[in-house]
Amino acid sequence: MHREWLGGIIDHVDQNPKALHPVLKEFKDMIEGDTRIYLLFSSMFEQIPKKKPYSKSPTGLRQVRDYKHMLSVLNHLLTTAPSWNDKSHRVGLVGLPINAMLDWPMGTSSGFAAFLDPKVNAMLKKVLNAWGEFLCSPESADVLGNDSHGWFGEIGKTDLTATANIGETSYSFEDMYVCEPSAKYHGFKSWDAFFTRAFKEGIRPVAAADDPNVITNVCESKPYNIAHGVKARDHFWLKGQPYSLIDMLAHDELAEKFVGGTVYQAFLNALSYHRWHSPVSGKIVKAYVQDGTYYSEPLFEDFTESHGADKANESTGQGYITATATRAILFIEADNPAIGLMAVLAVGMAEVSTCDITVKEGQQVEKGDQIGMFHFGGSTHCLLFRKGVNVQGFPKTGGEHNVPVRSKLAVVKS
Repeated sequence: MHREWLGGIIDHVDQNPKALHPVLKEFKDMIEGDTRIYLLFSSMFEQIPKKKPYSKSPTGLRQVRDYKHMLSVLNHLLTTAPSWNDKSHRVGLVGLPINAMLDWPMGTSSGFAAFLDPKVNAMLKKVLNAWGEFLCSPESADVLGNDSHGWFGEIGKTDLTATANIGETSYSFEDMYVCEPSAKYHGFKSWDAFFTRAFKEGIRPVAAADDPNVITNVCESKPYNIAHGVKARDHFWLKGQPYSLIDMLAHDELAEKFVGGTVYQAFLNALSYHRWHSPVSGKIVKAYVQDGTYYSEPLFEDFTESHGADKANESTGQGYITATATRAILFIEADNPAIGLMAVLAVGMAEVSTCDITVKEGQQVEKGDQIGMFHFGGSTHCLLFRKGVNVQGFPKTGGEHNVPVRSKLAVVKS
């Protein structure tokens, strides 16, 4: 399915060549002007196995053949919003077209080195920002139609609605989200406006608003992991992906306060609601975005002729990217002294080049208030609690549905 879906995009690009976007000309010059980066971007494609399913045809022709071909495909994607596609949805890459293109090269040893490189990531930030400008334009809303490739087509709208109903309710899309049902594209003026859509008032009420011991869910998300006794520094790149607090919190001076504490992590897919809401009432102590990687996978994902690529796609390295990816870091001093200082980590995955913080340092927030949002792709987030904070009752991992935003997530015991 991955091969068929990506192959269709590549066939279109190969049959319709056009001049590179200025930011991609700059990317090409960077690759060719730096011997080390040229080596990595050349060899990452050579390291992809020549056998199926990594080849486009029985002759062994790779789908993306080299870095020049990669830039040509990117050139098409920069002026294309993510359309609904049943094939990409089934392989977990709907809404993540660039991630789909890089899925195999970034899993090689050369890809690992390239996509960790600060110079490469600074360039990728420029590329993703250029794409982001298009995704905020009226032209990007063209993919929101009700045809088979539109997000409001029969299957797309059904899946969006089912994701938001979390297996508990039977609302329509129009019942749940702020939109204009009779207007073109439900009133969404761009892809980004659709992606950052808001729930209607009352659809996600704040759980136990008057009980300071109840911690609410920051994001509409599936629980991924819960860890206790987290170390200051750990080998987050190994297969167990242990949390490494100093790296997660970007060497912030407050990181040491969380050593030995608890981390809760959950995952958002492209169909989810992507705004963040405060888990507690309190004061924003610090809030900033830490630049990092965009397409770095842990080294244990490396695949060869005898070791196939991991089938779990972008979700496999979630623990790893908490220490490496571009992320928003917010420290909140809870009004409840039994919680005290806690942290929220909103981590960009793949296409997520913008982690948008909507509160300011020193601002007082109430439990459930919006504090930020993700733009343009799937994402993950963490809550961090200090050692000695007795937080209990987190939802179990491995569930089929999201845990609703602003619902009861856990309880702190004094």
